Amino acid sequence: MAVDFDVAVIGAGAAGMMAASVAGQRGLRVVLIDHAKKLGEKIRISGGGRCNFTNTGTSVQHFISQNPNFCRSALSAYKPADFLQLVESYGIAWHEKHKGQLFCDDSSESIIQLLRQECVKGNVSWRMPCSVQSVQQTPAGYLIETDADPIACKQLVIATGGMALPQVGATDFALHLARQFGLKVIEPRPALVPLTFDSHFWQDFVPLSGVSTEVELSNQAKAKSKMTFLEDLLFTHRGLSGPGILQISSYWQPGEAITINLAPGMDLSQTLITQKQGNRQQLGNFLATLWPKRLVEQWISAAQAIPDGVAEQRMADISDKVLRQLGQALHHWALVPTGTAGYKKAEVMRGGVDTRDLNQKTMAARAHPNLYFIGESVDVTGWLGGYNFQWAWASGVACGRALQGE
Repeated sequence: MAVDFDVAVIGAGAAGMMAASVAGQRGLRVVLIDHAKKLGEKIRISGGGRCNFTNTGTSVQHFISQNPNFCRSALSAYKPADFLQLVESYGIAWHEKHKGQLFCDDSSESIIQLLRQECVKGNVSWRMPCSVQSVQQTPAGYLIETDADPIACKQLVIATGGMALPQVGATDFALHLARQFGLKVIEPRPALVPLTFDSHFWQDFVPLSGVSTEVELSNQAKAKSKMTFLEDLLFTHRGLSGPGILQISSYWQPGEAITINLAPGMDLSQTLITQKQGNRQQLGNFLATLWPKRLVEQWISAAQAIPDGVAEQRMADISDKVLRQLGQALHHWALVPTGTAGYKKAEVMRGGVDTRDLNQKTMAARAHPNLYFIGESVDVTGWLGGYNFQWAWASGVACGRALQGE
């Protein structure tokens, strides 16, 4: 015989625990279901193990969606300051890194335990590890068949996230269920992910693996879709990573080039021409005062920006034309990635349940008012820097407040 609840939440991640705790503390009978053995693994590994739990500058502009204004209502109703107040109420020490990013001083485990304790306050029941085998609509709500007892509920919340990081249990469960109930799905793809290149093309850059430098990155899209980020770039054996690449990867389209400005904030051509007057220093040595020496030597050789041997010449002996060519090449290094490092290396999934099929204030499906989708499962993808966690909290709270008791 099925165990009966007001609300069943499938997915005990950031959004799921938030929704369950809010609904439970409002007096609803809530059960939280998750197939994982360990609670909150995505939270645990986030932010280098310290969980970048929000961003103080969060706004609608920091999210990607085919329905860009959908997230506005939830983000307005539950702000970074609201979650920070909750963090501080548990005595969790935190610090701010650049650009409004907030991290735990100690461990991500603090956030997991906060969410667990909030669920305890709401008398939330747990089914974990527990795998869902099927979900069926009934006259009274939904019947969930699991590998344990069946569960009946009046309202069902899907918070199983996206497909990023399958090694910690991520699946496409939410997308399957959305399609089962007739909701549209925006084609998913890895986001906040390293970009890769053809191995033959990239072999000359492999020696730069591990080198990092600040750059300005742009995608070569039409003006409306073009984005530019000033962040660090990291060379890897297979391609490019680092915060800048992760940011631009969410906007990059297959077949499109990305442009890398290796000398942001300066007119390098003019600097080189000005500096060359009577300068007996080798060009390569001068450039090594601006970038790591290994980057200068290998990039000039691999990118073929200037003729062979010029880097060893004295600056005073190099023509303005060649210096101008080098400056332009360093400001506008265009590359066409062949792909991404995939879901195993992606921080999030772009795409998901089409938000045009959801109520922006409650997260409920328009065609099924007692069915809700929250967090990463929907077509709302944040930038790198705590924005996706803020969306998890905000969408979870919006849903938790909208759920009804008897």
